[in-house]
Amino acid sequence: MQAIMKIAFTTLGCKLNFAESSALGKALIERGHTKAKQGEEADICIINTCTVTDAADHKDRQMIHRIRRQNPKAILIVTGCYAQLKPGEIAQIEGVDYVLGQDEKFNLPDFIEKIEKSEFSHQHSDIFISPIREVEDFHGAYSKDDRTRCFLKVQDGCNYFCSYCTIPLARGKSRNPSIASLVAQAQEALNGGAKEIILSGVNIGDFGRSTGEHFIDLLRALDALDGDYRIRISSCEPNLLSDEIIDFVAGSTHFAPHFHIPLQSGSNAVLKIMGRRYTRELFAERVAHIKSVMPHAFIGVDCMVGVRGETTECWADYVDFIEQLPVSQLHVFTYSERANTRMLEMDLYVVPQKERERRSKQLHAISAQKTEAFYKEHEGYQALVLWESSKKDGLMYGFTENYIKVSCPYDRAKVNTFERITVPPLH
Repeated sequence: MQAIMKIAFTTLGCKLNFAESSALGKALIERGHTKAKQGEEADICIINTCTVTDAADHKDRQMIHRIRRQNPKAILIVTGCYAQLKPGEIAQIEGVDYVLGQDEKFNLPDFIEKIEKSEFSHQHSDIFISPIREVEDFHGAYSKDDRTRCFLKVQDGCNYFCSYCTIPLARGKSRNPSIASLVAQAQEALNGGAKEIILSGVNIGDFGRSTGEHFIDLLRALDALDGDYRIRISSCEPNLLSDEIIDFVAGSTHFAPHFHIPLQSGSNAVLKIMGRRYTRELFAERVAHIKSVMPHAFIGVDCMVGVRGETTECWADYVDFIEQLPVSQLHVFTYSERANTRMLEMDLYVVPQKERERRSKQLHAISAQKTEAFYKEHEGYQALVLWESSKKDGLMYGFTENYIKVSCPYDRAKVNTFERITVPPLH
């Protein structure tokens, strides 16, 4: 093998994938390898995939073909959730050399050391996959690609097995590291210049299952770190987002008034079909409590449309509920049938594909209205913005603590700094 290999990572899907790719990239660089520059042909291409929907699978396949065309001589390794669930399907794609499962992904530095590139030929695809139910190790990660923002992996896997979802099959059971180790990683990120930490995972509210600790204790420990920084909580299940957590965020020094909560459906009948662990009434209570203690909080909501059993009556009930919720934005997913899920075994009404698309557009329109209303409500609001390094048309951008995107003329001295501003009118 060459002493130094040029490595190129391509990551699709969630922020958890990005954090893991960043950690693996760091490990490879520590082994002496280098990161291929933009437009430079790599020796090894690694694609970290997503499989949350059929559309995600399609994007994965498109990316595999594109990367192979751009790097015809490179060793091409596919890993991630799609690789864990459908390794045989990926192995049949022309140009794929290795398929690595979720656990094998974290042995990537050692795996690459074993590859003798000088003797390598693209003859066939080799698959290395461990049964996901046997995976117990937690592999820590945090992203460092963006100096301003750091995605810290605090939890992995899920024990919920909702009827429509394959993530537990791709990620395994819920597991986490110790609070002490996460505090150390967070402090390292802050020492490296990060100003914002986003807590990431599959089901982060379930933190503590491996160590006997609790999510609220993790929040308290991170809030006690020294420095000028803020923390955001990524998606947290409504049944795990307790009033204690909400009240803590409201009174904390560093946590942002920003929540992302999966709803998935506003119909109790559909929530039951999905196997969700809450009712819409509990969801509404969580939102109301957030707004009562943090009136300016940004609340994002995951919404799925077109699942089996979502009749016309259920849909009307769903829309009515969403329209009344005082939330800031909807993250809309269109349901697609996933193999090995319980929903496919149920004798339920199947929403036609065109109707799924229509429902998605309807929720996107409602989301746009809610976001515009949230922005207008905060015109003139005194907020703390963290300026980012990206530059477009002479402007730089940043987000306030409650996730309002603002801009100003580019000033290099402001990059990665906080500034107190008055939120301008919506253009």
